[in-house]
Amino acid sequence: MSVADRTPSAVPDVLAPGLRVVFCGINPGRVSAAARAHFANPRNDFWRLLHAAGFTSRLYEPHEQFSLLAEGIGLTNAAYRTTRGSGDLRRRDFAGAAERLERVARELAPGWIGFVGKEAYRGAFGERPELGPQQRTLGETRLFVLPSTSPANAAVPWGERLRWFCELARASEQTL
Repeated sequence: MSVADRTPSAVPDVLAPGLRVVFCGINPGRVSAAARAHFANPRNDFWRLLHAAGFTSRLYEPHEQFSLLAEGIGLTNAAYRTTRGSGDLRRRDFAGAAERLERVARELAPGWIGFVGKEAYRGAFGERPELGPQQRTLGETRLFVLPSTSPANAAVPWGERLRWFCELARASEQTL
């Protein structure tokens, strides 16, 4: 199965060859599933952080997700099952996630995969990461763990989230 094949998710992957960064969320929430768009909850800071860190030339809205490809940005999830919250996920929801991400790296060769939240990385690889660049790579694709942008992660202040997004933006510019 190619990464270009349709995903079994309510929210489609937004992928193309040679992207600067593919952002990998943990899984679609109910609002995202209903909108068929990544990070669609209006209280989720993802889209604002993406723009504030300089990844995009303007502030995009979730329904414009495929326009990110022109900016060198892609989107996927570690788990495809829609849940009310990430705490409802089970280990089986991540079955095959590492292999799928390896295929994305091999077939599409993004510069980076940025995991939006430690749990997205942990779900895929079974390891507890620290924030920032990871030792693990998928071929030539580097991995980076960002703080979650979910409203459930409101304890992490905006400035702290933005700092990590800016660090990935700088790192991904250096690998262009």
